[in-house]
Amino acid sequence: MTGTYPTDEYCIFCRIIARNAPAKLRYESEHVVAFDDHRPKAPTHVLICPKGHYPTFMETPDEVLAQLEAEIKIVAERLGVGERGFRMVVNNGRESGQLVFHLHYHLLAGTVMGF
Repeated sequence: MTGTYPTDEYCIFCRIIARNAPAKLRYESEHVVAFDDHRPKAPTHVLICPKGHYPTFMETPDEVLAQLEAEIKIVAERLGVGERGFRMVVNNGRESGQLVFHLHYHLLAGTVMGF
């Protein structure tokens, strides 16, 4: 992975990554950023996404997915939920309920969650 990423000027997540839109950042590395969901569904609800603009899970290169998942572990530990437990959700496409077309994982924790 390089330090140059595809972007979309109309994407809210790309604007957050570029610091052109507000968000409470929880983690940032060379390749990944994590920030609070503005409509949380759990006491801890963080969105974790690659810095590159990839609209869906299926359109994301395998090496980006591998980097992202490795860093999700770091985010979970830093948030203090790595050992307690958390849920990761990724929506892929309109029928899944994906609203922002920039790949992102939802990390939810802080409550017992059922299906």
